[in-house]
Amino acid sequence: MAATARQERELVMKMEKLKQCVDITPLERLRAYILSQGVRGLKTLAGCFKRIDTNNDRKIDYSEFTHALHAEGIFVDPEVERDCFNEIDTDLTGYIDFDEFVYALRPPMSRLRKELVHRAFNKLDSNGDGVITSADLKGVYNGRKHPKYLNGTWTEEQVFNEWLNSFNGPQNFSGVVMRLEFENYYAGVSASIDMDIYFDLMMRQAWRL
Repeated sequence: MAATARQERELVMKMEKLKQCVDITPLERLRAYILSQGVRGLKTLAGCFKRIDTNNDRKIDYSEFTHALHAEGIFVDPEVERDCFNEIDTDLTGYIDFDEFVYALRPPMSRLRKELVHRAFNKLDSNGDGVITSADLKGVYNGRKHPKYLNGTWTEEQVFNEWLNSFNGPQNFSGVVMRLEFENYYAGVSASIDMDIYFDLMMRQAWRL
């Protein structure tokens, strides 16, 4: 189950309020700007990182970092950009790698929430190859109950692709959802839900954990 429209709205409203706070760290401020675009905000920015990384070494410098932000419509004060880059560049090389980038900007989740997300992914990844495809969904997701399947507009395969697309976004559709993408997506959903008990209930009901 992807985020509901209500969860999207709540996340955006929460992040818009956080952007106005004066007593948050530069990294928290940048994260708020990213997530004010919705639960796919980090996923979209990660995709931009990969496009800018033209030599595929999974590293970008400061100018490429700011270019990635601006390309996705994320504009913060230059000093915030510099402070965030320096904080993410923990080994002081002048570059940040992809893993540093994602883990620094992904909203923190409690151990309970992480375990629920891992369990949901493992259930969906029916063959255990580390990615979710339409073939995996056939065993755990009933596409034939979708309204567009019932009225003959879509095939079952189109229903599955729409589900996968809800995690990637229409501009980044690859036909698969990788574990990191799934975790990033639910980190965004998690940021809209204050109490662990409600996140727990949502995940158990959505994926029958």
